[in-house]
Amino acid sequence: MTKSMRAILAGLTALLFALPVFAHEIRPAVADLHLENGAFRLEIRLNLEAIIAEIGSGASNTQDSPNATKYDELRAMGSAELDTAFDRSAFEKNVTVLLDGVPGSASVVDVVIPPVGDVELRRDSHIVVTGPLGTAKALQLGWSGAYGEIIIRLMDENNDYNAYLTAGGVSDPISTEGATALSFGQNLLNYIVVGFDHIVPKGLDHILFVVGLFLLSTRLKPLLWQITTFTLAHSVTLALGILGLVSVDPAIVEPLIAVSIVYVCIENIFMNHLSRWRPMLIFAFGLLHGLGFAGALTEFGLSQNNLASGLIGFNVGVEFGQLAVIFICFALVGFWFSGKAWYRRVITIPASSVIALIGAYWVVERTLLA
Repeated sequence: MTKSMRAILAGLTALLFALPVFAHEIRPAVADLHLENGAFRLEIRLNLEAIIAEIGSGASNTQDSPNATKYDELRAMGSAELDTAFDRSAFEKNVTVLLDGVPGSASVVDVVIPPVGDVELRRDSHIVVTGPLGTAKALQLGWSGAYGEIIIRLMDENNDYNAYLTAGGVSDPISTEGATALSFGQNLLNYIVVGFDHIVPKGLDHILFVVGLFLLSTRLKPLLWQITTFTLAHSVTLALGILGLVSVDPAIVEPLIAVSIVYVCIENIFMNHLSRWRPMLIFAFGLLHGLGFAGALTEFGLSQNNLASGLIGFNVGVEFGQLAVIFICFALVGFWFSGKAWYRRVITIPASSVIALIGAYWVVERTLLA
């Protein structure tokens, strides 16, 4: 490795370890909707600090937002102090309620904020919002785009309804007498969006794993075989995890996902071709990543009536996200430079080294700093 390359890597290493100790993934809020006694009640689980700071959904984590400093200050506040910083009236105005298409009202009736705890961990608060239904036959819900995405789940013993709303989106009309379950196709499309979004832009660790696969072999055919192998594997553990047949503590899964990134990139540095055992390792790593996907999808919630369409849609979305990463890498780098004699020396080894360093940092962050 040349002196200039070593200098670049040293600078990147210093920059990497100078990053803030914690960054919290931006995840959708989850709202359980109850329809009873002529009123609606939304029980929302959310990152209240991200709501107050208006982190939004444009970044993959809180440190990527221009409001990151404000978020960090809020995250360090105790329960009472954060409650004081929470403007209930502003929040109520930013909740969209439509009754038969006509604006309705929403009121915050309860806010539960856990103690400050470890600031390196995300804190989930709970807000209960209610409002009258009157004589309306249909209810639509949403909230400000500055609050990010939200998943609305109807809690009804006879019907199932899950709506994934992008920032600023409003749900389809929900019958106040009990919503009709989403069709297979509607729910499939909803969870394709969820799956894609979980990779691009929010799944940086999964993106770097896929980029690591790309760096060793820029020819599309072997790349697509590797991605397909990876997808088949994570589909297995995703389904088993959602069905409750396999459960592994995220404290174990997340560091191992980071280890898989490090391994692939180290192999890129010392191997100049695809090894015979690489497909088997990719399958094993796919099983591991599937457990991570299962943890994320479990948090969103899947009802029994839309379990199959949700699982299929999420997997399809993840696959589309992975293929998007591959084709972007190919369009920016592979198409132009993969045939050059210097490609491995100038692109594969330096890029793999940087990604391995990032993966190593995550291993430390998810074990010693967790």
